[in-house]
Amino acid sequence: MSIVELRQYTLHPGARDTLIDLFEREFVTGQQAVGITLGGRFRDLDHPDRFVWLRAFPDMAHRRRALEAFYTGPVWRAHRDEANATMIDSDDVLLLSGPGYLPDPGTTDVQATICRPPTATAFDAWADRHLHPRHALHRTEHAVNDFPRLPVRTGLDVRAWFGPSEPPPWPPFQRLRLAPVTAAD
Repeated sequence: MSIVELRQYTLHPGARDTLIDLFEREFVTGQQAVGITLGGRFRDLDHPDRFVWLRAFPDMAHRRRALEAFYTGPVWRAHRDEANATMIDSDDVLLLSGPGYLPDPGTTDVQATICRPPTATAFDAWADRHLHPRHALHRTEHAVNDFPRLPVRTGLDVRAWFGPSEPPPWPPFQRLRLAPVTAAD
């Protein structure tokens, strides 16, 4: 299992493609160069001004070092003003433990579900019947955010997974319909 950030950015109207272009051109390789594993990157199909993406780290110590290296490094310094100009909010971040997620090539839409089960036991019983390894199940990582420059949401105990599934027996916290960003974008 990895430490995974599920990041949802709310952008200024019409700025999503500007950020995606910059992200794919500069930030993918810039983050990979400091040891960050990039997962799926998505357009939210129900919110035209939202960009959703994942990144993963082997553990919290690697996360802190990699984030320090990236956010003090030359790639972020050169492009941060342009990136930040597209964003209204970049603090909707869940810190999770799980396998990460990268859609298969050719995938055109992905469903993601984030829910707050009443108990871990209730969720585990439901998940055993309805989820499979291909759903890439993630759970809240309750570690302290040791890179406070980038806030994460706290006080939540969530489960998140990717792919179609039976709806959980409690209301989902959030259901996302996502279109993967591809190299052709």
